[in-house]
Amino acid sequence: MKYTMYFAGLIACFFSIVAAQAQESKFLNSPARKLQLAEFAIANLYVDEVNEGKLVEEAIVKMLEQLDPHSTYSDPEEVKRMNEPLQGNFEGIGIQFNMAEDTLLVIQPVSGGPSEKVGILAGDRIVMVEDTLIAGVKMSTEDIMRRLRGPKDSKVNLKILRRGVKELLPFTVKRDKIPVYSLDASYMIKDKIGYIRINRFAATTHEEFKKALTGLQKKGMKDLILDLQGNGGGYLNAAIDIANEFLGKKELIVYTEGRRNPRSEFFAKGTGEFQNGRLMVLVDEFSASASEIVTGAVQDWDRGVVVGRRSFGKGLVQRPIDLPDGSMIRLTVARYYTPAGRCIQKPYESIEKYNEYLIDRYNKGEMMSEDSIHFPDSLKFKTHRLARTVYGGGGIMPDYFVPIDTTLYTKYHRQLRDKGALMKAHFHFIDAHRKEWLGKYKTFNEFYKRFEVTPDMLAQLVATGKEMGVEYNEEEYQKALPLLRLQMKALIARDLWDMNEYYHVINDANESIRKALELLEQPDFEGLLLKKR
Repeated sequence: MKYTMYFAGLIACFFSIVAAQAQESKFLNSPARKLQLAEFAIANLYVDEVNEGKLVEEAIVKMLEQLDPHSTYSDPEEVKRMNEPLQGNFEGIGIQFNMAEDTLLVIQPVSGGPSEKVGILAGDRIVMVEDTLIAGVKMSTEDIMRRLRGPKDSKVNLKILRRGVKELLPFTVKRDKIPVYSLDASYMIKDKIGYIRINRFAATTHEEFKKALTGLQKKGMKDLILDLQGNGGGYLNAAIDIANEFLGKKELIVYTEGRRNPRSEFFAKGTGEFQNGRLMVLVDEFSASASEIVTGAVQDWDRGVVVGRRSFGKGLVQRPIDLPDGSMIRLTVARYYTPAGRCIQKPYESIEKYNEYLIDRYNKGEMMSEDSIHFPDSLKFKTHRLARTVYGGGGIMPDYFVPIDTTLYTKYHRQLRDKGALMKAHFHFIDAHRKEWLGKYKTFNEFYKRFEVTPDMLAQLVATGKEMGVEYNEEEYQKALPLLRLQMKALIARDLWDMNEYYHVINDANESIRKALELLEQPDFEGLLLKKR
């Protein structure tokens, strides 16, 4: 018995050694070892000195380029900039600002933030940061932000030019955590109809959404327009939390599946606070990823009506892989699928074709006509409750199509915008009349109803355009006039109040919102869905 156990141990040991040698042999002959040896040889034997870090970074980038458009490498600085809006905060002085004529103009200090606490006001111009002049020196916005941001509790000395005050005013601001909001707007757009716009799916999105939803319900909201136009996505968990607000208990929201990632399913908990009201979801060609998860779940369960244009088509799941130096690889590890089983990832035969896919959609007339969009039978799926036909492959197709509105856009308008004339004229108006307008319009509601852009303001805009090299075109000016008036009014509303008020004004020209409001006037909501079988 003793000898049997002894020989058994020897045999086990032998096989362990063989396995280890095989594993070692496998590694020595592996592509990973080959890459390691190549890098070692270049770093140690090449005739000239090489930047080893740069070589490795470029090798990683080239490897990822062979995979898909969403597997990417980010250096440590890029990782920090990318994470800030998704994590919901950064550390700084707490101001909204714009660069006007090489000068940093404070649009609004963040409510309760460090700048407001020391007395910095909307309309102030920051001229110096510490001993560095930042006005009139053509410093990049990135450089200015780097000087203003810094660790929490650190201090920064500023010198500010204030209208009506001759000398520069000194301020010392103690930096703090500054919130980054993912909700642009939340307001009652019509009697019993609320409107919420989400610009990204971040760590704080669900909390922000619930707060906005509760506020609207207290104002009598029964129906909701959820605006995801231009929302490029964000965190998967944030999308799941938002979808949970609309769906019933144990209704599938999304599932993911990959070669090394078994199917993983995410269900609604039944704890949502808007499971019964009528729901409209707005999407366009820039709505992607997490936006498509929410939209797909709503559509597949026949929970609401999707309005707008076909979404972007990003159905790939990335896993962040942190590297020791603070850099990161975002590697695609799975695809996500809507409850009906749709994968809505658009084709990616090559990076070039993938990047041109949206342009191709424009050129084929898809943005103007629903009839230009055709799906093969293999991409047809059925919704869970009403068995309506929906489509996979290349984005979420809305239930009600809204063509892109080009009626007000002209070359003259585009040049006023792109050359900065619109913003420059706006800064002049807000700088000269802020106090007057705040005194005249005690509330935004008064402003919204009564404020009009004057002929003098329009003349100033045209003159500013000419100064900046925009050739005047009477026909194009008259065509764009309603949009110019609206944009100027919206910008003034933003600077007197906030982004919520900006969208309240600018949404008057949004055709998808108009369509949603028109559909909500119909008494038979389920009939709207059945018409789109």
